Amino acid sequence: MLFVSALWLLAGHSFAQMYVHDQSVIYQQERMVFKQWDQDKFTPTHGFLWLNPLYWLTWAWHTDYHNTDRRPLSGSGPQTQRLALVAAMQNTDNAYKLQADTLRNTAISEAINYNSSLSDADPLWLLYYSKEFKLLLQQDDGAALSGVPGRTQAYLQSSGTYNWYLDESHSLAERLNTARSTTLDRGSRILAYYRLLNEWRRLSADWETKKQQAGLFLHLSDRANRVKTGNGSATLGNGYGSDIQIGDAILSQQKSLTP
Repeated sequence: MLFVSALWLLAGHSFAQMYVHDQSVIYQQERMVFKQWDQDKFTPTHGFLWLNPLYWLTWAWHTDYHNTDRRPLSGSGPQTQRLALVAAMQNTDNAYKLQADTLRNTAISEAINYNSSLSDADPLWLLYYSKEFKLLLQQDDGAALSGVPGRTQAYLQSSGTYNWYLDESHSLAERLNTARSTTLDRGSRILAYYRLLNEWRRLSADWETKKQQAGLFLHLSDRANRVKTGNGSATLGNGYGSDIQIGDAILSQQKSLTP
């Protein structure tokens, strides 16, 4: 009895092994994973004149199974679709990342563009405007009268010309510092530098002209006084010159001093 049971178990095990290693199942498994979908490799085959009964028992209920590629990695298989979807989602993520990076870079550039704390590091300021505005930013009031004779300095101060120049230069310096410290677009800041530089050049030219005119005025005043007191060459016999002679003497002195 025990021997019969052992034979029964062995036969059942062999039958199970035969079922598991069925060639049709193996073919199907291979086709589903890596092999090409080939309808000629389906088993059981139809046989001679399509008379194989196993073929009809197997495929009679699935007549279109041979013609439909059911591999997961086929052109329209679920795994291929999943991979295509993953690739599409990856492309979308890359597009979102590129857009986010673009927005970040734009925000950083705009922040740098408007940030007044970085105005001193602006290349155009470092290479050009800082040198042109050097005297204005130093605010050395004594340098404005450098090289001017003492009498001319006293005249400029007493006439109010010197105070006018200081007020104008201080106003320009304040406006320049405001343009440098205000949150402003870089283009607008550069345009403000350009306008202020033109005003600074006009003010410097006017100041030089006024210094020369003050010196010339004092010199002509001295000549006129000498003519009136008889020390000049255009005098009459009594030591005084006529108005015409005095005027001619002043004009001749002015022409000799004019370059």
